[in-house]
Formats: sequence, C-alpha cells, structure tokens
Amino acid sequence: MVLVPRGYKVRPVKKMTHSPPRIVVLGSINLDLVIRCASIPRPGETLLAAAAAEVCGGKGANQAVAAARAGGSVTMIGRVGDDAFAGRLVANLERENIDCQWVRTTSQCASGLAIVSVAQTGENAITVVSGANARLSAADVAAAQDVIAAADVLLVQWEVPLDTVLAAMKIAHAAGVRIILDPAPTPKQRPAALFDAALFDVDLICPNESEAAALTGSAVETPEQIEAAAAALHHKGARQVAITVGRRGAMLWTGEKSAWVEPFSVTAVDTTAAGDAFAGALAVFWAEQDDLLEAVRFANAAGALAASRRGAQPSLGARGEIETLWKTKK
Repeated sequence: MVLVPRGYKVRPVKKMTHSPPRIVVLGSINLDLVIRCASIPRPGETLLAAAAAEVCGGKGANQAVAAARAGGSVTMIGRVGDDAFAGRLVANLERENIDCQWVRTTSQCASGLAIVSVAQTGENAITVVSGANARLSAADVAAAQDVIAAADVLLVQWEVPLDTVLAAMKIAHAAGVRIILDPAPTPKQRPAALFDAALFDVDLICPNESEAAALTGSAVETPEQIEAAAAALHHKGARQVAITVGRRGAMLWTGEKSAWVEPFSVTAVDTTAAGDAFAGALAVFWAEQDDLLEAVRFANAAGALAASRRGAQPSLGARGEIETLWKTKK
C-alpha cells in the first residue's frame, strides 16, 4: 500500500532549460585533515601516525565537484572563514569551473575543518568543526535568489543551518526548481520526529541506509525494511526516495512503485565520498534526461567509481569515466 502524505500534491517542475544543466549546491566547505594510523586512538592514548594530508572537502563542496565533473554547470553557495584555508578552499572549487561568487567570507571566523583518523583496517573516526559553515544564513540565500530560481536543480544537505536550507528550498519551490536532499549528517541528538516537515518537501531524498534508519526510527537492513523506510520517507513528504545501500545498490521509490537498482562491481577501498558522488551525478543526469531510474543507475556508477579510489574529492570521477562504467549495465 502506498502511503500518501497529508496534503501531498504532484509539484510541477520546469524542464531543463540549459545545456549543460544548471546545478546550485547549497552546503558546507571544509578542509579535511586526514591522519592515517595503525588504529584509532582510544581516550587518553597517544599514537604515532603513518601519514597526514590536507584535502579540500565538506559535503557541499564534494557534491559541487561531483556535479561539475559529471557535466553540470555548477554554482556553490556557502561560507569560508578569514583564515589561511579560505583562499585554498575557494581556489579548489574554481579550478573545477564552479561559480563561487556566492561563497562568502566570514570575518573573525575559521573555515570548516574535519579531522579524519583512518586506521589500517579502513575504519575511521571524524570530528567536524563547523566554523564558517554555521554562519551560512537565510540572508546569504536571499542574496542568491536569482541564481537559485534560474537553476535546473537545487542540491542541499544538512551540514549547514537547517533554517538556511529551508530558505533556499522556499525559493526553489516558488520557481519550480527541482530539489534533491542528501539528509546528511542526520543529527543523532535530534529525533526525526522533531524535524520540520518542510525539510522533507523535496522532489527526491537520497539517504544511505543508516541515515534512513535514523530518520524513520526503524531498522533498514532487509529489502522489505528498505522499501518500508522509503515509503515512510515518502509519507513524510519526499516525492521520490532513493536509499543507497553500499555494495547492494540502491532502492528507488517513486510514490507508486519501487525498483531495485543493481550495484556496479568494484573493489571498494574508501567509501568516504561515494554518497556525494552519487548525489552530484544524479542531479546532473536527472536534469538532462528526466529519467529518474536511469539517473539512479548513472549515480550508482559514480558512487562505485568513487569508492574504488582513495580520498574524497580526488576519488570523484569525470563524466567519461562514469559513462564507461554505467554502460557496462546498459
């Protein structure tokens, strides 16, 4: 049985009006300090690390790069601090041909920082300092209103203030712009029941299985549980749902039926940015082809490619690479 949310309406969205498609990404921009060590330090323990690297990251920036490499014309809306990392973070996006005119500088504030400890087993522990990301405001969104309204897709996550996300979604709704939500990170301290229902009023939500479990309060392990979680997220307001389940692929729920999208066979070495690769590639392909099922297949290929490489942004594939893998299942 299909659960239809109260007041649910099919929302008309405009067809793609630009080639390449215009993708606006609202989200976080971080500098990732990646530390490789034999094991994750326990409380009070000091370990010598094998190596360290500084890598540009943040879910918003990762997805912007993923969309640009997948063939989109991308604009980033975000904030950096006035520290030594800021110029590097913006320059990195600009090298990917991402429009950064709406990336603002926050005075007397550090840029977002993530400290990532990676063990030899692949296990990781991540500590994020939001920094300037927490200062991204509804006023910043209002300043970029025209670029959001002119987009084909607005891509958002939850690594910036939720009120800011809602402000951008409101503009997109009024302009008929398609909205894709990657609900990450899902705050553990804030039960799903307390989330503003408007946050789920999107054309597609694409959580992974752990995020879907947190948002629905139910186990998301078996195919039946995954389908039930997708139906529950649709009931919350999302018009369509794509739940990614790693090596098992993804479940797409359209509100009327579900479809299991098979994975691509790769040797996974680092899944850090696989979800970001999925979201960015999906936004571009869906805008181009208006075929959501095929867009999820294409996004699965992008996610698999990223998982087969080390690092976050360095692992994100170019359009030709994604197409080569995607066509193996055509």
